[in-house]
Amino acid sequence: MINHILNHLPYKSSFRFVDNITYLNENEVKGEYTLKQDSFFYEDHFEGNPVTPGVIITEIMAQIGLVVLGIFLILKETDHNFTNDDSLFPLLTSTDVSFYKMVLPGQKVTVISKKQYFRFGKLKCYVEMLDSEGELVAKGTFSGIIKKIAI
Repeated sequence: MINHILNHLPYKSSFRFVDNITYLNENEVKGEYTLKQDSFFYEDHFEGNPVTPGVIITEIMAQIGLVVLGIFLILKETDHNFTNDDSLFPLLTSTDVSFYKMVLPGQKVTVISKKQYFRFGKLKCYVEMLDSEGELVAKGTFSGIIKKIAI
C-alpha cells in the first residue's frame, strides 16, 4: 500500500536505492535496500575487495530518509493534487553524516528517518542506517527541499 510512493521517485535504474518502504507517516519513514553485487561503483572501489562508497551510503539514506518522506509530505499537503504533467525534483541542501561500519556488496540495509521539521517546503530529518543485524552503519542529519515542477 505505501510503496505507491516509489512511483513518484525521480530516480531510475542504477541510481534508485529504494527497494521497499515498510513504514511511512508524516513523522517517520522506514525503508530497505539491498546493494546489488554488480553495481557500477564496486568495479574500482576497491579492486579485489569491493566496499560501498560513503557517498552511496549517503545517497541511500537521502533517498529513503529525505526524498521518500518529503514526497509523501508534499502529496499530503496538496491532497494528492498531482498531475502527470508535474514532477517532483529533490534538492539536498545539507548533510552531516557519521559512518560506523562498512557495507559490502549484497548486504541489505534499513534506513529509519524521523522528521525534525517540515515548513516552507524545507524538510530536515535525523536518519540512521542499520545493517541486517540491526547494527548502526551510519547516522546523520539531512536537509533538503522537494520542488513540484511542471514538465
